[in-house]
Amino acid sequence: MSQPVTINDSQFQAEVLEASQPVLAYFWASWCGPCRLVSPSIDWAAQNYSDRLKIVKLEVDANPESVKRCQVEGVPALRFYRQGEMLEAKEGAITRSQLQQLLDSLLGA
Repeated sequence: MSQPVTINDSQFQAEVLEASQPVLAYFWASWCGPCRLVSPSIDWAAQNYSDRLKIVKLEVDANPESVKRCQVEGVPALRFYRQGEMLEAKEGAITRSQLQQLLDSLLGA
């Protein structure tokens, strides 16, 4: 079973911007209630889209450079990258079905 990869600021360039496949970056915080609601959907997406999508998790308090680079203003936040370019940015809680619709449209499913 695929799981999201936890990364930090020093890994962002290689793991997200230089990735060979599309990347969904999930920004979260341990103190964030909505993040606890979204996290299971992120895990589900990692299991169901691992053949087409890489999912990384960044804890916002520990990774201020990535937060600034991605212009994250609130958590939970999602950033979708393809070939180093941010194509989609979402902030706030998202349901599993909304996440599925978003990923299907971005991945051309």
